[in-house]
Amino acid sequence: MNFINIAGHLGADPEVRFTSSGKKVTTLRVATKCRKSGKDDTIWWRVTIWGEQFDKMISFLKKGSPVVVFGELQKPEIFNDREGKPQVSMEITASLLQFSPFGKPDREQNPQSAPAATTPEAPINPYMKAPAPAGQTFDDEVPF
Repeated sequence: MNFINIAGHLGADPEVRFTSSGKKVTTLRVATKCRKSGKDDTIWWRVTIWGEQFDKMISFLKKGSPVVVFGELQKPEIFNDREGKPQVSMEITASLLQFSPFGKPDREQNPQSAPAATTPEAPINPYMKAPAPAGQTFDDEVPF
């Protein structure tokens, strides 16, 4: 298996559909940027989420939302676009989805709805420990 981690922005609202057997499938279109030979290039990824594992989070995502995806990379497919240029379709089956700590949250785009004082939220990651309250240490922590 090939696993990959990408960070980008949604190019469209999440699309939800169901298979004929009733299994839920959510598709995200994520744009990532890379710099090649001094030129910015955009890579589009189709991210497939099976089941309801990220439903609570997906309800907050919309076009333009920054997102981080970790998952299994599928074999790329090459196709010709409308103009006849070869394009590559990149697909990921997501195993972990996070709100990105980078990018502009909605509060910056609409200052009228922003609360007076905001604090950054920790990323949602089941593999990370919650930070220790100030002044507390735990015996299982490594001192370096």
